[in-house]
Amino acid sequence: MTRTLIRNIGELFTGDLAAPTAPVKSLLIADGRIEEFDPPADSPCELTIDARGAAVLPGLVDGHVHPVFGEWTPTQDALGWIGNYVHGGTTTAISAGELHVPGLDYENLTPDLVTALAEVTSATTGRIRWSGAKLHAGTVLLVPGMTEAHFDRLKRAGAILAKFIFFPLEDNRAEAERYQRWCRARGIRTKVHTGGVSRSGSSRVCGYDTLAWLQPDIAAHVAGGPIPMSDDDLDKVIDRTTFALELCSSGNYRSTLRAVTRIRERGQLARLTLGTDTPGGTGVIPRGMLRNVLYLASVCGLTPGEAVAVATGNTAKAHGLDVGVLRPGAPADIVLAGPVTGSAGTTLSDAIAHGDLPGISIVLIDGERVVTPRSRQTPPPTRLAEALDDPRCPL
Repeated sequence: MTRTLIRNIGELFTGDLAAPTAPVKSLLIADGRIEEFDPPADSPCELTIDARGAAVLPGLVDGHVHPVFGEWTPTQDALGWIGNYVHGGTTTAISAGELHVPGLDYENLTPDLVTALAEVTSATTGRIRWSGAKLHAGTVLLVPGMTEAHFDRLKRAGAILAKFIFFPLEDNRAEAERYQRWCRARGIRTKVHTGGVSRSGSSRVCGYDTLAWLQPDIAAHVAGGPIPMSDDDLDKVIDRTTFALELCSSGNYRSTLRAVTRIRERGQLARLTLGTDTPGGTGVIPRGMLRNVLYLASVCGLTPGEAVAVATGNTAKAHGLDVGVLRPGAPADIVLAGPVTGSAGTTLSDAIAHGDLPGISIVLIDGERVVTPRSRQTPPPTRLAEALDDPRCPL
């Protein structure tokens, strides 16, 4: 695999909330992973990328997508959404359930049906790197009547997540708690739809009283997806629980501001994760994760580095993934971006703090260029990074 040097880095966002930025000017990639920060000038490589002062940040991690089969989304009758999200800086996405399959009868889901759907989606959509993206598909929609054998099948299929959305939680508490144990025994994390009913109309309202005993690994779209739980419930979930809290593009902006303000004031940013909750009724939003970052930094009081870390390392960690951070040994999923001409300030941090959309030039996944020379989903940055086939790799 090509050894690649990225040099002339203006800013480096680590994706690590504990140290969101680092004074790194170059980095070396080998075998799809970051080998070294600021390597020696004589380090051998086959490709040089001149960042030309642009920022380097981890590929964004969308913790809440709804794939069906491949890059087709029937809810918007659109093709190519995954590739467009990659051009929006998203390199990893996690399915929150393949519930938009045409003809799926939400009122008559059976254990075998939901398990088979997860298996098929994992073996098709989840098997292929669509436009290079790491898409974790095969998230089961939990229903009553499942046995350990169903969870064994999910484990064999490579599922990393199970979703409570159509499951009548308050009517089946003991069974739901049993599912939690079975999932955790197999390394499968659980997520629950919170707030009001979903687009399907078949889910139930879920707030603090349910979450307090269920204790999922991740509470989905706590500020709405699309309808949030009550303000009182939201406050109690933040104050009285410890599991990960997800915010999505599909939610209520007012509730999002309330949630982030309270989480930040209580020093709990490590719990916060992000997603788009798309494709779906909200639409197809290639720049959705970028918009989430901008909202957190320009409206909700996070620093640009913190906002990027929530959208990358935080979200990856909550789902048990090793992506979303830039450090030696980590996967080289990297976005090179900078401010757009006319944007506030001169750095990407300036732009993010002002709420201005970044311009993306190059995106790499596992060290391979998947977007070059610039994104088709953002305006160009003022200075485009440039790939140079130069075996000398001069620093």
